Amino acid sequence: MQGLHLTADLHRCACDELLLTDARALARVCRARTLAAGLTLVAEKWHTFPDFGGRPGGVTGMLLLAESHLAVHTWPERRGVTLDVYVCNLRSDNSARAEALMQALLDALQPGEAQRQSLRRGAAHPPGTASAEAEECFHPQPRHALVAGGGTLGI
Repeated sequence: MQGLHLTADLHRCACDELLLTDARALARVCRARTLAAGLTLVAEKWHTFPDFGGRPGGVTGMLLLAESHLAVHTWPERRGVTLDVYVCNLRSDNSARAEALMQALLDALQPGEAQRQSLRRGAAHPPGTASAEAEECFHPQPRHALVAGGGTLGI
């Protein structure tokens, strides 16, 4: 039960508005970027919300992956998007694939600002074992801070 969980809250996205309001357009981009990152698509579900106050509604969607999932939610009235990429590392380390997918989605959505987080899930060794304490000493959890312009700074 090891994996990498990446999240990003995107603000002021400069992408084509269709990516924020049209489930088909967003799904196409997410599928292509997911496959290009080397991840395995198993199933998907997308929903476009109805217009609200004379403006197009947002989109929510999920790709189920053999490695875990990608979840996307848009707020076109704010030009905002939240992303959630999680991969498990049972048979191989998929962390680089998760990072590549996240970066590809950031490139497609073009945020003016992004708040990104990275969380290592699970441990190579079960809690309470001597190996678990040793692992934490050698592989501390990363921390990130917001950087204007959409980047992060490891701290």
